[in-house]
Formats: sequence, structure tokens, C-alpha cells
Amino acid sequence: MSRPKVKLVPTPSIADARSGIRHVFVRDLELMASIGVHDHERAAAQRVRINLDLAVFEGDRDLVDDLDNVVCYEKITTAVREVCQGRHINLVETMAEEISSVCLAADMVRSVLVRVEKLDVFDDVSSVGVEIERFNPEV
Repeated sequence: MSRPKVKLVPTPSIADARSGIRHVFVRDLELMASIGVHDHERAAAQRVRINLDLAVFEGDRDLVDDLDNVVCYEKITTAVREVCQGRHINLVETMAEEISSVCLAADMVRSVLVRVEKLDVFDDVSSVGVEIERFNPEV
């Protein structure tokens, strides 16, 4: 999966009427994924938790209560599942980058905050992972 070319330039991502930004989020999506660099991680899938926050540019678009006029969180979560369950990934950083790419492919998504957590790495730690934020300056 190729990652769209995005320029990492800060853009407004605060949800308010003046900036025309709406936030679409997915909280605590828990999946089994083949992830990790160690042999035991390659042998069996492990639990990961994904959190997303997408800053969506509303523009002048009238919602008219139509799914085609918004970013569909069902499509986003389906794409995230495909990334996480499609093949073995060594690094949580790679998984986060691939998830950000599928989120930014939605035509109204200005930025995305992606958190990927591995849940069963240490007995005395609830999770370990990475959080990234990526921007699409063309939106």
C-alpha cells in the first residue's frame, strides 16, 4: 500500500465553526494483529488497541442528512482492520503510518491522530505503543 504524499505542515485542527472542522473519532478498537519483531510475536497474533481522531474539513457542503456528505467511520474502521489483519507488521510505528495513510485517503480528512497500543507486552504495564499525527495540506 503506497502512502499518499503529504506535507507535514501544521494546519488548524480545532473543531469550531470558524475553521469548518468536525472531528470524527474511533475509540478503543481492539483487534488481533500479527505484529512485532520477536519470534514469539511472529508465531501468534496479539491484541492491539487503535484510537483515531480525524479532523474533517466541512467546507460549504450541506449535510442534508446524507452519508455521502460525511466521512464514514464504518469505512474507516473497515480499512483499519484490513491494515492490522492483512499481514505481519514488525513495528507499531509502521502500523500507525499505514493507518494514517488510509485515513488521509478520505477526501475531507485534513489531519489524523493515530494511537496504536500493544496490550499484552508486559505484565505490569497496561499498554505500550506510539501516537502520530499526520496532515493533508491539500484539504
